[in-house]
Amino acid sequence: MELHTDVLLVTANVGSLFDNVGEIERDWLREFFTTVHTHKPCFIALHFQEVGGKDYMVNMAHAENFFWTIESSSEMKDFDRVCVVLILCLHVCFSLVLSLFFSPSLPCFSPTAKEFKSVSGHNKYVGSLDGVATVEKEKFPKNFWPDIKWSRKGYMRTRWIIHNQGLDLVNVHLFHDASNLIACNSSPSVYSTNRQKALRYVINRISDSSYSPLPFFLFGDFNFRLDTQSLVQNLSTSAEVQTVKKDSSNEVEKIIYEEKDNDHKVLLHIETKLFAYLHQAVFRENNGKELLKYDKEIAAFHDVITEEQILFPPSYPYSEDYTKPTQYMNTRCPSWCDRILMSHSTQDIIQRVSTTVNTVSNNITVYQ
Repeated sequence: MELHTDVLLVTANVGSLFDNVGEIERDWLREFFTTVHTHKPCFIALHFQEVGGKDYMVNMAHAENFFWTIESSSEMKDFDRVCVVLILCLHVCFSLVLSLFFSPSLPCFSPTAKEFKSVSGHNKYVGSLDGVATVEKEKFPKNFWPDIKWSRKGYMRTRWIIHNQGLDLVNVHLFHDASNLIACNSSPSVYSTNRQKALRYVINRISDSSYSPLPFFLFGDFNFRLDTQSLVQNLSTSAEVQTVKKDSSNEVEKIIYEEKDNDHKVLLHIETKLFAYLHQAVFRENNGKELLKYDKEIAAFHDVITEEQILFPPSYPYSEDYTKPTQYMNTRCPSWCDRILMSHSTQDIIQRVSTTVNTVSNNITVYQ
């Protein structure tokens, strides 16, 4: 009988947990601990983005309590080896990245020593991480997005041996869509093209000859968006279009789609940071299955990565009002931004194991 180790991977953008302390955090932790209790993994990797929320200086003390609550909970008592990695970016506090690894006994790779070393006790690394031997991290080059003064996005890699199998765990945070109006201009959008360039850079970096290539998981906030131009065309097939431009220039300020009948009710209203669609339920019905055909950004990477079937609704942008957990905000077009991707060699390993492997993305469990 082939032996195996159950692994639980969690990725979440947790900014709203710290910007709205209270109910959201309690519910989030309850779901996480329930998942741990149900599936009883032997190794857990949590990758968080935007730790501390937008007001990092105020919320960081609360973030420390959040970490401690996870580490000290009774549900985690069997994990006697913990590694906490928190990247501090002093110029952009709300983009902090946190990774927590819980393990009974697994070796972690040291890029500087170029060997695996056993993890013991509780280890916490906070700061720029330039001197941390077990973490490889990199911001994207500045020329990836010339209009941005500094890059706050990038990736972080750790390397582990799990039941005699080497494995790379890579936390990724890609660029977002700055304007819904610009996203509608082309297919693919300029933002999608930029994310493709950045993700290809990450894949090339973790696959180069610096270290022996290993099977890998890529998980985090990829900021993948639906093909906005194609989706809007489909949603507004029978609508009348009104384009509003700024008085002082020819720049488009808003696009309004009105139903031809039904008293010309506004069907879709788009501005830079507004995407208000009248029939929002379409993004939730049948887990948004009908919209998956517009989820195209991973297609360019099928030669090297894959993922499990998506069986959950778009993960972004959910309302930050905890009393409306299934409602989307009218800021962006709902999309599957938060993903757990894997190399084909990782999928081959999973398929060789006769039991279930669980991955978690934004509290949604996907079964192999």
